[in-house]
Amino acid sequence: MNPVIETPRLLLREFTREDIDDLHAIVSDPITMKFYPGPLTRQQAIDWIERSMASYAEHGFGRWGTIEKSSGTMIGHCGIINATVDGRDVIDIGYIITHPLHGLGYATEAAAAVRDHAFGALEIPAIHANMAQDHHASSRVAEKIGMTRIGEFLNARNRDLPTFLYELRR
Repeated sequence: MNPVIETPRLLLREFTREDIDDLHAIVSDPITMKFYPGPLTRQQAIDWIERSMASYAEHGFGRWGTIEKSSGTMIGHCGIINATVDGRDVIDIGYIITHPLHGLGYATEAAAAVRDHAFGALEIPAIHANMAQDHHASSRVAEKIGMTRIGEFLNARNRDLPTFLYELRR
């Protein structure tokens, strides 16, 4: 499948049903999913891919599989979706990279490319990100791509954890 976005080290492409095993291996890992409500089941990974495919068809964007070019391996996801966050309808950027590759800049590289694609090709006026307040690495990624923290809330979708809300306008 052709990439939607290419960076020096990554290809971001639409998920397909053939990605279920690769995605499930990532999102079922308790270390990778530490800051989320919990590891996902195989059915939740299938649902994730189905929602992503529906978003591509309806909006032309979604969460994209993130592939490391050098190995051809799926290492996570990064992309944008329509979401309601703290009562606001926003375009939400999200990124998950498998934990053995944390700290290598993959999330920042992918998120910056998605930001540029959102503002350029898609002409989206603003993107938002939200993460648990203690997910410092995710906050750093948001800040590295130019986002500013605009609020805090208790996230009912994530165990009512205190959560930061970030924004970046075009």
